[in-house]
Amino acid sequence: MLHDPREVIRQSPMGTRQWIAVALMIALNALDGFDVLSSAFAAPGISKEWGIGRDALGVVLSMELIGMGFGSILLGGAADRFGRRPTVLGCLVVMAIGMGLATTAANPYTLGLWRLLTGLGIGGMLAAINAVTAEICSNKGRSLAMSLMVIGYPIGATVGGTIAALLLKSGDWRVVFEFGAIATLVFIPLVYFLVPETPAWFLVSRPADALARANRSLAALRLPTAQALPPVEPGAPRASLLDILRPGLVGTTLLLTLGYALHCITFYYILKWSPKIVADFGYTQPQAASVLVWANIGGAIGGGMFGFLMHRFGIKWPTIAMLVAGTVAVSLFGLGAQSLAGWRLAVFFTGFTTNAAIVGFYSAFAHGFPAKVRATGTGFAIGAGRIGAAGSPILAGELFHTAGLPLLTVSVIMALGSLGAAATLLALRLRAAD
Repeated sequence: MLHDPREVIRQSPMGTRQWIAVALMIALNALDGFDVLSSAFAAPGISKEWGIGRDALGVVLSMELIGMGFGSILLGGAADRFGRRPTVLGCLVVMAIGMGLATTAANPYTLGLWRLLTGLGIGGMLAAINAVTAEICSNKGRSLAMSLMVIGYPIGATVGGTIAALLLKSGDWRVVFEFGAIATLVFIPLVYFLVPETPAWFLVSRPADALARANRSLAALRLPTAQALPPVEPGAPRASLLDILRPGLVGTTLLLTLGYALHCITFYYILKWSPKIVADFGYTQPQAASVLVWANIGGAIGGGMFGFLMHRFGIKWPTIAMLVAGTVAVSLFGLGAQSLAGWRLAVFFTGFTTNAAIVGFYSAFAHGFPAKVRATGTGFAIGAGRIGAAGSPILAGELFHTAGLPLLTVSVIMALGSLGAAATLLALRLRAAD
């Protein structure tokens, strides 16, 4: 009988209960995908109702990204301290409240406040579900599960965008947030009953009944139990945010954080601005929302195919290749299109390339940080990265409104973020995941 619950999971074949938990992590990332982009789907209606320009709209579109940044840093650490499962549940509650209150907004300021709150929950969620997926999967199943988890984001945005396009036919942008609040509430009981705490967390946190609780988690996943836990290293310090900034990890932390932030500048330019850009060419709100759906269809396909590339060629070089390809695709988006089909094709390729690179970053997070600081490290990289990326919609808005630059010039400038991210990954070395 194995003495380490982590080895039980690593060496045992993936069972139905593990795949159910993974499926819920995929669904939660899909929910995040819809929640993050809900303001983009609603952007044309928001701008029309309140008569705000592109610069002010860019600030509104950035608020949940700012919230996500702080949420990933603060609540990602909570997942390492208090557990993955309670953090996921708490984040769902925060997200549901934020989405619900967004429907009551009477001006851009209150809407921005509620989107900030929603972003806090989303940010903590991303760090926690990344850790859960990495820690409940066998060695053979981990790469596939991680790829599937990450492409849940564009799948959620695709399905949610299709629903949003139908809901927006009513002419009220608030229905998008109503749908998001209801969908978020549905996941609370599902996670409560079907996702146990990860045994790896009990091994690292060592509560008084760590063995019994780890074995309950293993039993819930229909896996063999452990007879004993490996001894704690004498004088081992409690995991903290400082661990990822100490020699041995600080280089990985800084490179992943900077690279992710630079890529998100490009990534969120398309996701946040494409509906408004297309609407300004004379298309209706539902038609503009459908364009963003095609960006996420491309993202889902690109992310799924990227999993096979990682399996054969590793994480680093395929990610760099997709970052360079994304730079080209986003620049070409700036040429515009003569038809709705042309716009859809343009954003399909931007989604394909940029989301494939996101899959690479998330896999790098899982491999770059050890279990005791996996959620902390992931949360910091995502959080700090997205705080920086929150400037993406604002920067694009200023380039359009204040500088008066044309679409092609703005798109080329915004595409440079992915190129910079490729440069940072050239210096990155990845360890084997534990």
